[in-house]
Amino acid sequence: MADGHDGDGAGAEAYLTATGERLRADGCDVTIEDWGGTPVLIGHRGDFKMRWMATKLHLFTIAAPATRVTAASLETFSTSAMDYVLARKGQLRGLQNGVAVFPALVGTEIEPAAAAWAQEKQRLRFAALARPVAVDARTGAAAAFRGNPSLGFIYAAHLRNKLNAYFPVA
Repeated sequence: MADGHDGDGAGAEAYLTATGERLRADGCDVTIEDWGGTPVLIGHRGDFKMRWMATKLHLFTIAAPATRVTAASLETFSTSAMDYVLARKGQLRGLQNGVAVFPALVGTEIEPAAAAWAQEKQRLRFAALARPVAVDARTGAAAAFRGNPSLGFIYAAHLRNKLNAYFPVA
């Protein structure tokens, strides 16, 4: 597949398998879908908390292998992941529901600009957010925004905990 989504062999596959196990252990529904010839790991869970002003957050983790992760390929994949999530759960967004996604590319070559782009900030749409992840399959290093944003702050601790559980800092 173009933009570096053509896989990288055993390293990315092993990382994605372990990620699927971490998602299942946390109670996520996990599937593998074919996105243009690339197997994509998709995990989903929904959580409701009163402290979130009585809202439900649908959290998706969408991860795919990539030989080389660039800022452009991660941005493109993040947009595709957000579009996918909004097509599945977007009708629920609004006052009582939110949607979040961790779009992750797992590769053996991570450009520094890709890691920097992932760590910069979360990406927002109406009642939806994305925290892109660039994973180095060789080291397990996962670059992502793990901070506290001004918009969507009520979910920040939850998202950081899930991000750390699914994509541990190496």
